[in-house]
Formats: sequence, structure tokens, C-alpha cells
Amino acid sequence: MKAIIFDSGVLINLSMNGLLYIIEELKEHFDCKFLITKEVKYETVDRPMGIERFELGALQIQNLIDSNVLEMPSSRGIDEEKIRKDTLLFLDKANHFMQVRGKWVNLVEEAEMSCFALSKELTERGIDNLIAIDERTARMICENPQNLERIMSEKLHQKVNIATEESDIFSKFRFIRSPELVYAAYKKNLIHLKGKKVLEAALYATKFKGASISFEEINKLKSM
Repeated sequence: MKAIIFDSGVLINLSMNGLLYIIEELKEHFDCKFLITKEVKYETVDRPMGIERFELGALQIQNLIDSNVLEMPSSRGIDEEKIRKDTLLFLDKANHFMQVRGKWVNLVEEAEMSCFALSKELTERGIDNLIAIDERTARMICENPQNLERIMSEKLHQKVNIATEESDIFSKFRFIRSPELVYAAYKKNLIHLKGKKVLEAALYATKFKGASISFEEINKLKSM
């Protein structure tokens, strides 16, 4: 079995762009489980359900859960309490990863770290998995902490120090973003719109709704 774990940002991005349907269509084309954690469900369904502005998106995501397109860890026999415990561990490590003037900087949110916790559990079970996440900081902690240190130093206009001894815990995760999911859907002819500009428009839409992707990366996807 293979799995993709969806963070809140990817689901919200696709929902806001009218592309949430590609999740269901991609699942039909790949032998892969699509999973979310209860923390992600809270951010994308439970909390926004009571806010008129976001209620439609919440209902659409809930429909994907009800139809088992998106599954909770418990459906795979995974102990929610273990996920919760590891979520708090990753949250603590990530938010004690970077210091400015001797004070720790909060870098990540609980829902993101719950995806890490679920990924860890799946990996321990021998299940190949990716985390679908658009947020740059969480990925950079894993993929390029030195570059994150530079970016944050420039952003805050002061020296930032990273706790390198904490980096090993984040070294084995793999990621995919909403633009790459859109690209896969386009290549499978799953995007409902047709025409030469569709891929470009969809990729830019994901960027401007929060996906951390450069213009150069978009051009590379367009040319592939």
C-alpha cells in the first residue's frame, strides 16, 4: 500500500480554486490511500463549518471523507493516541528549532505536525508515503534547514540560530504540493477545463492561493 497524507493548506488551496474534485479523480487512477488526520479535519471541516464564508468548502471536504476518498488513520487501524503523542513531539521539536535573541520561534502548527506523525507511523509499518503540504517552512525544516536559517535571518533582519541537534528527527519525510497534484491531474486528463492555457492557469492559481512554488518551478512543470 502507498499513501498520501493531506495537510490543511492543500485541501483549502484546491477548494478555493474549484479543483477539489481532482482528489477523487486522482484516487481512481492510482493505487494509493488518501489520508487526513483529525487535526487537519478540524482545520478544514469542523472549525470552518460554523463560518459562513468557509462553509461550502468545509462541506465539500466533508463529502470526500463521507465517501471514503479521504480516510482517517483509524480506518487503517492506526491508534489515534499514538499519532497525538508523536504530533506533540514534532510540534515541540519544530518550535524549539530556531532561536532569535535567545527566544524560540514558533515555525509550525499542530495540523502540519500531525501529518508528520502519521507519516512516521506509516513508514514504520513499511508503507511508502508522501505528505501533501504547500507551506514552505515545514518542508524546509526537513529539506534545507540552513536555507531556512538564511531566509529567516533576512526576513527578521537579525541573526537566527538553528538547533542542528534537532534536525535528524525531520530528515526522512517526503513531500508533494498542490501544484504537483494539479500537474498529475492535467497529465491524466482529469482537469475539466480544456485548452492550451489550462495547466498554466491552474498552476498559477495554486501559487496565488498559498502554494510555495517559484515562477521558475512553474515554467519547468509547463515544459515537462
